Amino acid sequence: MSMIETITDVNNTFLSRRELTCDFRGLGGKLKSLEAVDMVTKEFKLDGKVVIPMRLKTQVGKPTVTGTFYVYEDEGLAKKHINPTIFSRLEKTKAKIAEAAAKEVPAEEAKEVPAEEAKEVPAEEAKEVPAEEAKEVPAEVKADDAPAKEEKTE
Repeated sequence: MSMIETITDVNNTFLSRRELTCDFRGLGGKLKSLEAVDMVTKEFKLDGKVVIPMRLKTQVGKPTVTGTFYVYEDEGLAKKHINPTIFSRLEKTKAKIAEAAAKEVPAEEAKEVPAEEAKEVPAEEAKEVPAEEAKEVPAEVKADDAPAKEEKTE
């Protein structure tokens, strides 16, 4: 038994689209629109077609989400029929997902690279500053730093 239950499946020949209404059981408050599109695409084998989530509504008191989807053969036709705001929202969510994926990959690579570099550097090559040199600071440098630390009150 699948999580998706088809309520209506209508071919709208006037608008050249297929209109699907489905229930997603057990996903109340957890389902995102792009995830729902992926699930519907796999369930109804809609690869290569444009699936647009029009409405996702959570049932009151139940963990069920009812979704309405329009399936078009051509994206140009979909853009003519559907409000452009819906497409802009879908693009924003896709962009956020792409940014999140891009941030995760470099972060993982950055963690691995320094660990490898640290292993390659021998202890002999590492430069250490003698304690005597680090403690000695000329008096001229100390005197020059004092005026720079003054606070400006305006």
